[in-house]
Amino acid sequence: MRDTILFVVTAVTVLCGVLVYFIPDTGTYLMLCLASLTTLLAYYDAFFQKKHSLMRAFPVVARLRWVFEEEREKIQQYFIEDDLNGTPINREKRSIVYQRSKRELETIPFGTQHNVYSKGYEFLKHSLFPTDHHDIQGERVLIGSDKCKQPYSASLINISAMSFGSLSKNAIKALNQGAKMANFAHNTGEGGISPYHLQGGDLIFQIGTGYFGAGKTVEGKRVFDREIFQENALRPEVKMIEIKFSQGAKPGHGGILPAKKNTEEIAAIRSVAPFTRVDSPPKHAAFSNFKEMLGFIQQVRELSGGKPVGIKFCVGDQQELEEMIQYFASENNYPDFIAVDGGEGGTGSAPLEFTNYIGSPLIEGLIFTDKTLKKYGIRSQVRIIASGKAVDAFDVVKYLALGADAIGMARSFMLSLGCIQARECNLDSCPVGVATQNEDLVAALVVEDKNVRVRNYHQKTIAAVKEVVAAMGKNNVGELSANHVYRRMEDNTIKSLQEYYNL
Repeated sequence: MRDTILFVVTAVTVLCGVLVYFIPDTGTYLMLCLASLTTLLAYYDAFFQKKHSLMRAFPVVARLRWVFEEEREKIQQYFIEDDLNGTPINREKRSIVYQRSKRELETIPFGTQHNVYSKGYEFLKHSLFPTDHHDIQGERVLIGSDKCKQPYSASLINISAMSFGSLSKNAIKALNQGAKMANFAHNTGEGGISPYHLQGGDLIFQIGTGYFGAGKTVEGKRVFDREIFQENALRPEVKMIEIKFSQGAKPGHGGILPAKKNTEEIAAIRSVAPFTRVDSPPKHAAFSNFKEMLGFIQQVRELSGGKPVGIKFCVGDQQELEEMIQYFASENNYPDFIAVDGGEGGTGSAPLEFTNYIGSPLIEGLIFTDKTLKKYGIRSQVRIIASGKAVDAFDVVKYLALGADAIGMARSFMLSLGCIQARECNLDSCPVGVATQNEDLVAALVVEDKNVRVRNYHQKTIAAVKEVVAAMGKNNVGELSANHVYRRMEDNTIKSLQEYYNL
C-alpha cells in the first residue's frame, strides 16, 4: 500500500508539472504546489519519521485518522448520538438548559422518548388534587447550626465549585453576575477568590487542600494561614465557607490545574509558579484526625466571624465517615452543612481510574450521609447540599426526596453559559470560552449576554421544581420524601425509592 500511495502522489505531481508547462496560469501553479507538498509529506511519512508505524505504512492517508480522532466527540454528538444516549449529559438534558437559559420554548411534542417499561425507569406520582405552584414554599434554605452566628438563607439551587483557572475570567464573571441577579450563591472552587468572583453575587468560599486564597507555601508545602484566610473570609460577599476533603471527579486525589491554564494572573492568585501544572495535595496539612479536623472547623468558623462552615466530600469508606459523624455528635460540635459530591465526576479534569472507579455515586452517598446524621441525632443542625449531575426539576426533586436540603450544580451552569460539551476542559481549547485561558477564545464569551442566561436558567428551573411539587399535591418542597419517587425493577414491578433503599 505504501508503494501505491507514493506512486500515485508522485504521478499526480508529474502530471501537474506537465499542465504547468502547457498551461502556465495561477490555477495550475497552485495545483503543482499542493501536489508537490503532498508528495514531500508522503515521502517524509514513509521514510523519515519513525514515531508512527501507521503513517510509515500508509503515508499521508493515515493522517486522516488523527483528524477524525480529533473531531470524534463533535462527530459523535452531532451525527451519531440520539437525544437520550449521549454522555455524560445527553442531548435532551442539554437542550432543556439551553431553552431555559434563552427563555425559548421548552415543551416537547408527541410524547416521551423514554422507554417507560425499561428497567430503571423512574417517575413521580402526581395527585388528583394538585396545588397552586405559585404558592409553593421552600425555595430558600436557612443554613447555620446552633454554633453559627451568621446563618445564611441559601437558594434551593446554587452554583457548585468551579475555580478561576478551571474556568475563564468571563465565565466566572457571568456566573457571579447571574447569581447576583437571581439571588443565589456561587461556589468559588478551591482556586481562591479572584477579582472576577467579586461582581456582587453571594460567594461560598471553598478551602481546598492547596489552601489557595487561605494559605501560603512554606518549605515547598502548602499550609493554612490564618491572616490570609481571614482577609478573604470576612469579605461581605462571602456568605459561607466550604472545606473540601474530596471531589467526585477524583476523590482522594487532589485538584489538577494543567500548566497551559496556569497563567501569570492565576499563578499570582494561587501563589504558585506560572505555566506549571499545579497538583493540590490529596489531603489537608491542617489536620490528620477527627479531633484536629473539628478544631480546624471551629477555627475557620471563628476567623470568619461565625459564618456557616461546611465540609465537602465524595462518600468513600462509610465506616470512616460514620466515625467522623459520631465524633461530631459526641463533642456536640459539627459543621453547619455537608456538601455530598457524587463519584460520577464533575467539571474537573481527572485520571480515568479516579473518575470511573473511585467514590460512591451521589444517590448512595447522599442516602448514607442523611441516615448517619439522623442516627447520631444531629441531622436538624447539619444541612446537606447534594451535587451530582442535576440538570432539570426531576433531578432536583429526586435528590431533595432522598435527603438533600439544597442542590449544587456545576456542569448545568456551564451549559447555561453556552458549553457544548466538547470535553476539552483539560486542553485549554474550549471552543466557547468557558473552560479555557486562551484570550481569543475567552473573548468569544460575552458576559453581558451569558449572565442573563445564568439567571434565566436558575429562575426557570426553580419555577419548574415548584410546578412539579405542586403536581404532587404538596405545599412545600420540604414535604418531599423517598416514597414519592418510583423505579421500575427488572421483574417489571415498581418500587418507591424508600422501599428500594430501605429508608
